Amino acid sequence: MPLFGFPTSAPFFDNKARAFWNLQALGWFAWIGLRGVSSVANGQSPSFLIPLSISAFTGFSITLILSAFYSKLIDRRPVVMWGATFVLTLLGTSLWAFIDAWVVQIQSPVIDNLAFTPILLGALYIDAVSLGAWSALYYAINYFLRLEEQQDRMIRLEAQAASAQLAMLRYQLNPHFLFNTLNSISTLVLLKQTEPANAMLSRLSAFLRYTLANEPTAQVTLAQEIETLKLYLDIEKMRFEERLRPHFAIDPVVSRARLPSLLLQPLIENAIKYAVTPQEDGADITIAAQLSGQNVRITVSDTGPGLSATPPAPTSVTAMASTGVGLANIRDRLAQAFGDQHRFDVRTSPEGGFMVVVELPFQLDGQRIPALESKEKVGSA
Repeated sequence: MPLFGFPTSAPFFDNKARAFWNLQALGWFAWIGLRGVSSVANGQSPSFLIPLSISAFTGFSITLILSAFYSKLIDRRPVVMWGATFVLTLLGTSLWAFIDAWVVQIQSPVIDNLAFTPILLGALYIDAVSLGAWSALYYAINYFLRLEEQQDRMIRLEAQAASAQLAMLRYQLNPHFLFNTLNSISTLVLLKQTEPANAMLSRLSAFLRYTLANEPTAQVTLAQEIETLKLYLDIEKMRFEERLRPHFAIDPVVSRARLPSLLLQPLIENAIKYAVTPQEDGADITIAAQLSGQNVRITVSDTGPGLSATPPAPTSVTAMASTGVGLANIRDRLAQAFGDQHRFDVRTSPEGGFMVVVELPFQLDGQRIPALESKEKVGSA
C-alpha cells in the first residue's frame, strides 16, 4: 500500500534499516531547508545558517536516541508507550531547545542575560513541534509497515488454505474409477485374458502417472486435459466396449487455454455411470469446447436418460454427484481457480440426455487474452 508517497511493498521498505536512514536524512535536509528559507525570508543574515546547522545536527542526534527507545516501546501497552513517549519527547525537546538557545547566544552575545529566556522559549516551541512531528511519523510508518506485514501474512495464509483446499479436491477424484478398473483387470486375469489385462494395466499406469506427476493445484492446457480424458476413456472403453461411444469437438483456437487439471474427469465419470451403465445399448458422450466471447465454453453431454434418471433438481448439484464429490467438486474447484468469473450449468441436452456447461476465462499461463475468431472444429471419436 502506498505510504506518504512511497510504495511500501518494494523496493523502498524491503530493507527497513536502509529505509530509516534514507528517511532520516531526507527529513532533516528538508527541515533545515525550510528553516533556512523561512529565516532568509524574515531578513536573517546568512550567518544564521551556522546555528541552524548545529540545531539540525542536534535534532538528528536526539531523534536517533529516541528511535532506539521507541523501537522498544512500540510493543508495549498503549498507556506505557504513550506515557514514556511523552516523557522522552519532553526531555529531548528541553535538551535540544537549551542547546539551540545557548548556541544562538554565543554567536550573538547580548548585554542583558535575561534575553536568553525568550530565545529559549522560541526554541522550545519550534523543537517541540519538530520532535512531535518526528515521533508521530515514526510510529505511523512503523504501524503501517506492521499492518502491511500482517496483510501480506494473511494473503499468504489464504493462498495456502486455497492451495490446500484445491489439493484436497483433487485427491478426492477417481476412487470408484480406480476400484472398477482394478476389478476389471482382476476379472480379465482370472479369465486368462492376458492381452486385454495388460493393455488395461498399461493405460491405467499412464493415467495414474499423469495424475500423480502433476501438482494438485496445477493448471494444464485444454489439449493436455483432453489427452488425459482419452486415456481415461480408453480404459473405460475396454470395460464397456461398443456401449461407450466418445466424441470430441474441440476448437483448435482454445486448445492452449488453461484450466485446473482433471477438472472434466468427474463429468465423464458421471456420464458413464448414469448414461452408459444403465442402458443396454450404452450411450454417446460428447466433449466440445469453443470460444464464447472472451471465455472458453466446454460442454459435456450424453445420450442417456438425462435428468429423469436423477430425481434431484438441476440446482441440487451435490445430490447429483456420482461419488459424493463429482459435480460439487468441479464447482468448488472453479470457484477456487476463477472466483466469480466462471459459469457452471447443468441442463437437459437437446437430444434428451444430460449436459453440463462450463465457461471459464480464456487464459494462457494465467494471462487473460482477447477474444479470437473461431473458424474450425476438429472432431474425433
